[in-house]
Amino acid sequence: MPLRLIFMGTPDFSVPTLLELVAHGHEIAAVYTRAPKPGGRRGLQLQPTPVEEAARKLGVPVLTPKSLKTPEALDEFRAFDSDAAVVVAYGMILPQAILDAPKLGCYNLHASLLPRWRGAAPINRAIMEGDAESGVMVMKMDVGLDTGDVAMAERIAISDNMTAVDLHDRLSRLGADLMVRAMAALARGGLQLKKQSEDGVTYAAKIDKAEARIDWTRPARAVLRHIHGLSPFPGAWAELENARVKILRCELARGSGEPGAVLDDQLTIACGEEAIRIVELQREGKGRMQAADFLRGVSLKAGVKFT
Repeated sequence: MPLRLIFMGTPDFSVPTLLELVAHGHEIAAVYTRAPKPGGRRGLQLQPTPVEEAARKLGVPVLTPKSLKTPEALDEFRAFDSDAAVVVAYGMILPQAILDAPKLGCYNLHASLLPRWRGAAPINRAIMEGDAESGVMVMKMDVGLDTGDVAMAERIAISDNMTAVDLHDRLSRLGADLMVRAMAALARGGLQLKKQSEDGVTYAAKIDKAEARIDWTRPARAVLRHIHGLSPFPGAWAELENARVKILRCELARGSGEPGAVLDDQLTIACGEEAIRIVELQREGKGRMQAADFLRGVSLKAGVKFT
């Protein structure tokens, strides 16, 4: 039985879930997303969110309220008379009155294995902290920060060659399928909820650009996970001959030397223990490029270091 849903989301990560819900016959009464922001080449053109663009193509009403805490916003939300709301990276706090409005509740798709990595940047933090796995979970929302009861989950392994964008894309697709299954179970009255454990709670704080500078004194795997957890944005960086270079992808390599030292003509860089080899990078003001292309245009002096 299809449900009448309100969908709430903003970035690219949210779009597959919206499309899959529509494809499986659910009625989307309205889409809530963040207001357009200035963008374009000159920063003068208002850019709608990826979710708004998708909703417009589907012919679904789009709302971009600045707040959900006003009586007017609540009345408008209630007027859609929804069975449930589906929330995927919306970016705004839902007050209790909004959570209580849909008949069957509000359900969030979160990109971590709760209670690990509650909060804003679970994908980045899982990679940066060396986690062996990640996943997606559907939970019934409450007023806490990702503290609601969990309904369903899917897990995937995190390999050393996986960047934040790689994990983002896989979890986005996996999450869309999971939410469709959750809504099907909800429609037939079979969605089971389980309280989150109080053990193992961690918080995924928003990424601060100050975290992006690479610390070459750390072991090679920690350096690699730091680089991959911040790729492509904001991008982990170091200075090479007084110019900033973002490192977007790398691999573990053999070698040792002073941390940050270039060890060979393949961009193998010494870490506190062992080394990494740069695979993809981006010079300041330039596009991203493969290490081989970078080396064809740059002559590195003996003893040069990334700092």
